Amino acid sequence: MKSVNGVHPLVTILIVTVVVGVLGALAFAPAAALSGAALKRTNETMQSNLADMSSGVTPGITTVTDVTGDPIAYLYNQRRHPVEGDAISQNMKDAIIAIEDHRFYEHNGVDIQGTARALLTNLAAGGVAQGASTINQQYVKNYLLHVEADSTEEQQAATEQSIPRKLREMRTATELDRTMSKDEILTRYLNLVPFGNHAYGIEAAAHTYFGVSAAELDVPQSAMLAGMVQSSEYLNPFTNYDAVLERRNTVLQSMVNFGYLDQAQADAYKAEGLNTLESPALIPNGCIGADERGFFCDYAMTYAKSKGLTDEQLKNDAYTIRTTLDPAVQDASHAIVTTKTSPTAQGVAEVMNVVEPGQDSRNILAMVSSRDYGLDLEAGQTYLPQPTSMVGNGAGSVFKIFTAAAALQQGMGLDTVLPVPTRYEARGLGSGGARNCPPATYCVENAGTYKPEMTLAEALALSPNTTFIMLIEEVGVPAVVDLSVKLGLRSYAVEGSYNEDYSIADYFKEANLGSYTLGPTAVNPLELSNVGATLASHGRWCEPNPIAEITDRNGNEVFLDRPECEQVLEPAVADALADAMTLDAKIGTAQRAAEQAGFSGQAAAKTGTTESHQSSAFLGFNSGFAAAPYIYNDGTTTTPLCTSPVRQCGDGSLFGGREPAETFYELASRVPAAAAGTVAAAPAEYRQGTAAGTFEQAIGLSESAARTLLQEQGYTVAETRRGPGGGLPAGVVARVSPRPGGDRSVVLILSDGQNYNPPAAPAQPTASAPPAPPQEPEPAPSPAQPDPVAELERQLNDAAREFLNSL
Repeated sequence: MKSVNGVHPLVTILIVTVVVGVLGALAFAPAAALSGAALKRTNETMQSNLADMSSGVTPGITTVTDVTGDPIAYLYNQRRHPVEGDAISQNMKDAIIAIEDHRFYEHNGVDIQGTARALLTNLAAGGVAQGASTINQQYVKNYLLHVEADSTEEQQAATEQSIPRKLREMRTATELDRTMSKDEILTRYLNLVPFGNHAYGIEAAAHTYFGVSAAELDVPQSAMLAGMVQSSEYLNPFTNYDAVLERRNTVLQSMVNFGYLDQAQADAYKAEGLNTLESPALIPNGCIGADERGFFCDYAMTYAKSKGLTDEQLKNDAYTIRTTLDPAVQDASHAIVTTKTSPTAQGVAEVMNVVEPGQDSRNILAMVSSRDYGLDLEAGQTYLPQPTSMVGNGAGSVFKIFTAAAALQQGMGLDTVLPVPTRYEARGLGSGGARNCPPATYCVENAGTYKPEMTLAEALALSPNTTFIMLIEEVGVPAVVDLSVKLGLRSYAVEGSYNEDYSIADYFKEANLGSYTLGPTAVNPLELSNVGATLASHGRWCEPNPIAEITDRNGNEVFLDRPECEQVLEPAVADALADAMTLDAKIGTAQRAAEQAGFSGQAAAKTGTTESHQSSAFLGFNSGFAAAPYIYNDGTTTTPLCTSPVRQCGDGSLFGGREPAETFYELASRVPAAAAGTVAAAPAEYRQGTAAGTFEQAIGLSESAARTLLQEQGYTVAETRRGPGGGLPAGVVARVSPRPGGDRSVVLILSDGQNYNPPAAPAQPTASAPPAPPQEPEPAPSPAQPDPVAELERQLNDAAREFLNSL
């Protein structure tokens, strides 16, 4: 016998015999090859791999859509669009078989002839120099590499050039051939393998290189793609055209050799160029490709992960995530916000979330920023979650609604008259504030000129600072802070939100800072919008929701563990507050913006501007929607902001009633649900207040008389202090305020006598003075009724007198 490459033919025969024997042993008697724990692990791994490979489940693309189903983003590690076998061109099937495994329909998963040749070559080379893998074997190797491998070590194990790895691959390939049809194996293979330029599987490849589906691939297109499987990175038609052309022509000739084409057809195709697209047709990966919807997309993914889904699941498991984003509301919101605040304005941004009120849901309809979503920081883009994180210097006077809500909850009425001093110096509410403030005192002044007294409803609309500092002093800082958290500012209760030792809520409560009612702290704009939705929903809080549903690749809905909605404020109190807030657009700080936008609907509203104009906000809502436009410094500086156009400046002229309010009312006029929305009317008892009758009786009484009256009605006087008397004499009760907690304890506010004008003494009459007007006659006395005792006494006296006279 003649040797081949120095190897005796007997060795070749031995190799073939060993291969066949090993295959038989591995396929039918694994116990003969392995034992103990190793055997168990090998069998379990193989059975698991076989089940997964047979199912054809591969990493796919998660599609993120708006509420109508239109895609807004894609998430993937491998861009793959699996299709059924009948959705793949027969040209493609013929081409891949001709070049990769022309005996595909004849062998049982392993081509013994090819394997023998490869082993002989490898033996002669002293290593592994030739593969001779069938499509079955390539499918196994690619599945282990692109699906199963989770680490570099596993990837190396899937591709190592060794006889043991090859034998494991051969056994699995044979098992696949026993459990699946040839067409199923071919389809799984074509859906799995990489084709370069981030295209995995034939459908993605057809779109990437030719802009067609896999079903539409013609002969030369199929031949090019089949040839690229050999080395998808090297054989890239956009960077290595000549090599790809040569490889394509090799595939065409193989198709002739194995009967899929005649020579004339192949020669005609060889004369053609590759005819690919000018550049690969890629799809963006991640929310970065969602443009102005990127902020919403990013929050939706963050929300999904907070419910238990992982990054790997989102990028591999081919979910369909239908968000709550309403494209009409989103587009209108973005257009208005970018008109009011330029995307290129230096160091300033405007953000807004639109939230839909509801008793059992709280869908987010839109989420926008004046900044473009992206990675080009020099162009003013940002990928930071501005609309959904703690930003800015605070919402300013918008926070006065929390103090008003606490006052209503404790029995005050919308028509309760409150003092409006020009300046108020509070003890025990912090320190500092306005100029010339005494030590250990918090001093507040009003920015404008107001009448000396207002109702609570008027104060909400006109927003005097001193009134609300006095009010939070009465109702208690803890009650106001806790209510703001319940209504929606949930981040304020998160430990560390203020510093490493405190949450914002705990800090303000422990320090008892009255400044809380003036909104001086960074705020989450989404949570602020949800406050409005909570009030519009009659005091019912629900978690803001960006996802309508998630379905897996089989159409099954994925469960998301959402918290239950909560009734956090009595419906009557919420409705009373909302009703009072409608005055803002009629007589208050939002009137100009509402009129300018031509808004004729109903909406509750509150404007807010922080000290030094470093941020401005607006909260508006009705039954149709809630939104909180918020403008703030988005850089590292805290610079005053100016209006028209919005910009950083030296002094500051931006108020919540300007661009923030304009944004809201212009959007409300363009969104049908907002234009048609309504605001609940205040229950009658909340006009005067639920404790108004008893408390009003105490006004003007002395402290002792008021205590007696209130105790008779079941109240306990817990505290007495001085305060503005509203024109009453010093020392008498000017106001009664319930204490937080609902235990019927109250605070008596005794008048300090300021603004009291005692009545003038009556003038003394003179001789020349005109006679006094006639007085109304007093009513005639009623006839006297007989007294039986007096009558008996009279009769006894008469009888005694007669007896004496007879003697």
